[in-house]
Amino acid sequence: MCVSPYVQDHYPDDFAWCYGCGRLNERGHHFRTRWDGDLTVTEAAPETVHTAIPGFVYGGYLACLVDCHSTGSGALALLRARGGELGDGTPVPRCVTASLHVEYRKPTPMGCTLRAVGRVAEVTTRKAVIETQVYAGDTLCVEARAVVVMVPDTMRS
Repeated sequence: MCVSPYVQDHYPDDFAWCYGCGRLNERGHHFRTRWDGDLTVTEAAPETVHTAIPGFVYGGYLACLVDCHSTGSGALALLRARGGELGDGTPVPRCVTASLHVEYRKPTPMGCTLRAVGRVAEVTTRKAVIETQVYAGDTLCVEARAVVVMVPDTMRS
């Protein structure tokens, strides 16, 4: 049995409905985040419907990519901080965004795979700070910083 390296594939079903990264949301983007050494990576291929101006990606799509990349990265970081790894039986933490700051550095072209690369800047028992850069090829298009926190009890059923 192959264990998926993508954190979203390990979320419990009741937390797998996010429009950006939920595997059970048939109309969502299905962003998937994994470790690459000490960095996190999410790749995305925007479609024509994600156009802002012909030839360029809509900024809201990019913010959604960074948001889901950050919550996935936070879940990975919190899991690792607890001594766990995906597939070892340790429950995967689920995070929500407490704050998100996005800076658009260059227009993001359509027609190429985007690569969000994250660095865990801080991790505590319930919070992670993720710094992300989004590239189109070798071009840095977006920089972001997110604070993500464990899902509060008020959001659980």
